[in-house]
Amino acid sequence: MSNSFFINKGPVLFHEILKILKLQNIHNQKNIKLNDIKDLYSANNFDITFFHSKKYSEFAKSTKALFCITTESLKKDLPTTCFPLVVQNVLISVSKITSIFYPDAINDDFDGSVIEINQTNFNDRVIYGKNVLIGKNVSIGKNCKIGHNTIIEKNVSIGDNCSIGSNTIIRNSLISNNVKVLDNCVIGKHGFGFFPNKNKNLRYPHIGIVIIEENCEIGSGSTIDRGSMSNTVIGKNTYLDNQIHIAHNVKIGENSIIAGQVGIAGSSIIGSNVRIGGQAGISGHIKVGNNVEIGGGSGVIKNIPDNTKVMGYPAKNIREFLRDNK
Repeated sequence: MSNSFFINKGPVLFHEILKILKLQNIHNQKNIKLNDIKDLYSANNFDITFFHSKKYSEFAKSTKALFCITTESLKKDLPTTCFPLVVQNVLISVSKITSIFYPDAINDDFDGSVIEINQTNFNDRVIYGKNVLIGKNVSIGKNCKIGHNTIIEKNVSIGDNCSIGSNTIIRNSLISNNVKVLDNCVIGKHGFGFFPNKNKNLRYPHIGIVIIEENCEIGSGSTIDRGSMSNTVIGKNTYLDNQIHIAHNVKIGENSIIAGQVGIAGSSIIGSNVRIGGQAGISGHIKVGNNVEIGGGSGVIKNIPDNTKVMGYPAKNIREFLRDNK
């Protein structure tokens, strides 16, 4: 699903990848064709993957990828069926290789294919305001409403009984039934994927999408970035307040409520039945368990287990916080 909206230019010859990574004479089958680049968990035979952090060791040990971009210290965790490609900077190398497979996923310019909704077959099926534009590869279900000056750009599926507010932009997204997206939201644009590379920042292609499951509400002024190598997911019956930022690859479980001005950094996983107070910040690659409550203004910089209440910066058990702040 993660690559469904982006054209894969593969297969790519292995010797081309070696050339880009400036690795020579390390493997005798340079004419192997690689089908795709995927994460450790999703990769199959004749795919290339990457392994840049010890926290993903369990996935690395069972990956089915044929080749893996990694470091000297991490390569020992790979199975013997996966050949390591040792580089100095894994993420920069992955960015370069992903750009070969998916060159169209680097830039995120406005969608020039959009037309007025009254020129589409949605004209008689959707209640809409003024200046509504629709792109290619868009589907919209029954009983939907779209507000003024909203653009549904290419590669969007909207379910039944959905309400999309005014001045909103959506692309590269799957939106289920009974979802409300309020005014001034941006959903499905690429995330903040930059890597410093000498005198020029290197943009990371984002080939994932945004998935918003049924019965969700997305508050005004919120931004949800599409995934880079996987998808950004908002679980069913989850409510986001106004001015919230959900970064690329974030997964939020079911029945969660997140108050205004919360920011969740890339690749964090938020469990089900989670409550997050206003202006809290969640660092990247963090795992927050189920039934967790995070107090307003807190800063979460490490994993939080199930059934926990935390507050403060750094966020700690609420009893400790109250004891330390008498």
